[in-house]
Amino acid sequence: MWQNSVMTQTIKLPTQTTLLPALAVAGTIISWSASFAAIGISLRELEPLPMASVRFALASFLALGWLLWQRQFRFPTRDLFVILICGVLGIAAYNMLLNLGQASVSAGAASFIVNTQPLFMVGLAVVFLKERFNAWAWCGALLALSGVAVIASGQPGGLVFGAGTILIVGAAASAATYSVLQRPLLARHNPLSVTAAVVLAGTVALCPWLPAGLEQLAAASQATVGAVVFLAVAPAAIGQSCWTYALKHFGAARAGQFLYLIPPCAMFFAWAGLGETPETRTLLGGALALGGVLAVNTLGRR
Repeated sequence: MWQNSVMTQTIKLPTQTTLLPALAVAGTIISWSASFAAIGISLRELEPLPMASVRFALASFLALGWLLWQRQFRFPTRDLFVILICGVLGIAAYNMLLNLGQASVSAGAASFIVNTQPLFMVGLAVVFLKERFNAWAWCGALLALSGVAVIASGQPGGLVFGAGTILIVGAAASAATYSVLQRPLLARHNPLSVTAAVVLAGTVALCPWLPAGLEQLAAASQATVGAVVFLAVAPAAIGQSCWTYALKHFGAARAGQFLYLIPPCAMFFAWAGLGETPETRTLLGGALALGGVLAVNTLGRR
């Protein structure tokens, strides 16, 4: 009996240690990929800014519940200031710009553009940390930007200031700045507690549009309400929890490579949920953008 028990544990252990991280990665990719289609569905009946506000008003209940469960109510004053900035940039500005951009840009195209975020993170490192670009990094950046230009050529407004594609590029820049700012916080506090606090800060910043969001949501169809609830629960709660687990298992560098699966998956969800058929320019531009970002994150690093 003792030998059988040992053999059973020996057989099950690798399966468990492999299966759970794989499920965590899958949960991250599926929830974050599907969010672009869910935004597209929500925007059929809700305006971009009220939709962002009501979405995070719902998400804030989960965030507050987590902080209460963890009994983490206080952060140092310097961290509270950073959390506030992260909430404004990573939650309010990012979602406002993304929603406004997706009002005219397809969900699949938006997913490719948003995933140029690492380019802005590298740019911030060059400007503020005095890191240097090597030749591969410059080539990769130019390749990724050319991909965005190709995608934009197939979307209303192109790359004109104020067009949807430019707004989504702004969303990617906001997310990159947020990611850089929150790194010290994640080293000092529980990552999910930091995320919950940032969500609450972003929700407060979006409050001016909450009355309109609640009014529009009350008059919306069940499909729209379901999409908003999905956005409030899945990408933030499920996706972020899965991503935190994946980061701990794989490490940031290896886990980050899985995020390149988001745009193709987002295009599938956009096709299934919105009936969007990707244009050739979107596919070509997306391949160039992802290829450039991959080059910057691998060959471009010393």
